[in-house]
Amino acid sequence: MTRHGGKLLADQLVVHGTDVAFCVPGESYIALLDGLYDAPIRLVTCRHEAAAANMAEAYGKLTGRPGVCMVTRGPGATQASVGVHTAFQDSTPLILLIGQVASSQEEREAFQEVDYRRMFGPLAKWVAQIEQVDRIPELVARAYSTACAGRPGPVVLALPEDMLAAESGAADARPFRVIQSSPSARDIASLRDLLERAQRPCALIGGGGWSPAASAHLRTFLEANELPAVAAFRRQDALDNDSPSYAGELGIGVNPALSQRIRDADLLLVIGPRLGEMTTAGYTLLEVPRPRQVLVHVHPGPEELGRVYQAELPILSGMESFAAAVSDLRVEPRWAEWTAAARSDYETWQRHDPMPGTLDLGECIAHLRTRVPDAVVCNGAGNHTAWIHRFWRFHDYPSQLAPTSGAMGYGLPAALTAKTLLPERTVICFSGDGDFLMCGQELATAVQFELPIIVIVVDNGMYGTIRMHQERQFPGRVVGTDLVNPDFGAYARAFGAHGENVERTEDFPAALDRALASGVPALVALRVDPEAITYRATLSAIRAGAE
Repeated sequence: MTRHGGKLLADQLVVHGTDVAFCVPGESYIALLDGLYDAPIRLVTCRHEAAAANMAEAYGKLTGRPGVCMVTRGPGATQASVGVHTAFQDSTPLILLIGQVASSQEEREAFQEVDYRRMFGPLAKWVAQIEQVDRIPELVARAYSTACAGRPGPVVLALPEDMLAAESGAADARPFRVIQSSPSARDIASLRDLLERAQRPCALIGGGGWSPAASAHLRTFLEANELPAVAAFRRQDALDNDSPSYAGELGIGVNPALSQRIRDADLLLVIGPRLGEMTTAGYTLLEVPRPRQVLVHVHPGPEELGRVYQAELPILSGMESFAAAVSDLRVEPRWAEWTAAARSDYETWQRHDPMPGTLDLGECIAHLRTRVPDAVVCNGAGNHTAWIHRFWRFHDYPSQLAPTSGAMGYGLPAALTAKTLLPERTVICFSGDGDFLMCGQELATAVQFELPIIVIVVDNGMYGTIRMHQERQFPGRVVGTDLVNPDFGAYARAFGAHGENVERTEDFPAALDRALASGVPALVALRVDPEAITYRATLSAIRAGAE
């Protein structure tokens, strides 16, 4: 049997277990689109390539399998690059398939031609171009394996038009298998010895490669040994936040008591994070390269062990393998008061002071926690996210989709993926006004594919994060950060979604109920006083230098 390259490639996606793919269609890969016509793959057509790539990245986070995104050459590829960058920084498996000019036109700067090896080289684990149709099964299998091997990440494959149109009798590859490193018996014995000598241990959890099983096994280990655990930046769902071991998150606007606790720890058990800038407060919580704390660093990528920090005990392991290996590990804890104090600090940190204006964002989040406690929560970037990170409680894995890359415009596409894969779950996208309008057109995608997500837009008429830094460094010299916004409720209704605006705290519960009951994608815009720039300081106080 012979197949044209587009059909052969589509069949390989099926072989490797892809059930959903995301795209903006393009003529440069039209043979692949034809190959998907009879394939058992749900194809979600988006309105912007950045959204398609972000949706694929969210798929990788939720499933642990590569999310697949298809875009056209040139502008399509450049717009999709934001999702590739997020997948790289967030350690998420992703495969980006890009249409390419015909082989006979290469190196002529043909229409929309780009050298993708050079363009994506710093952003991906592997970049290749499939030159021969017979090699499609081989190279697609390698793409899936590479995306999931070691530290997960993105892979980019360029697809020349003539290659996709050519005929081939090549056989399908076998389904790829995820190969995960495991800790040795010596690693576990050494960890036990270090724990038995510790007085003030603390676990730091996050990174890529998690699963419900890994989260459950790790919770057993932490609680049985009364260990306090801190989530890395935007990885709060790795452990149920109601666990007595959970002590908060290291990220933007971190609890000062938590930062001090990390500094005071005598043993830091890092399970998964890379120990990057956001989780280490700009590399200040731990000394470089040799921390004061005894450092145990567990990571699936050997290149990360020792990249910045030299661990006393580096352990090369995937999250599932490590969590399973330590689930039965028990030591005699001598740090019950230390752990209880860490939990108490977290509980205290969750309380909030009243905000200026008629709408209190902290109160709205408190109501959301009561009304939909097990929702999947998605966000992009901006000051508004700090309220979710501080005041929401994540319970089961996966329930948080947020870019550690700090990419705006991520939340809505991620929410659409979550609702596609988890239709029974309530899915909330939490966006700022600037953040939302980087991807607001994807409400059309939500309506088209009948994905009844809830979008909460925090509308304060500015790029809040930049304004905050602007007022702190150059008080009163405001330039470039004001926004003139649409009527967000009307904007949503124009797409066929439910939409309304809320200006008072007491009106939010009823608005949320109407959104939940609408049965269609819904948007609730919260008009927040611009003075409420953060949960702990007003704009005026920052301008005056009081914060």
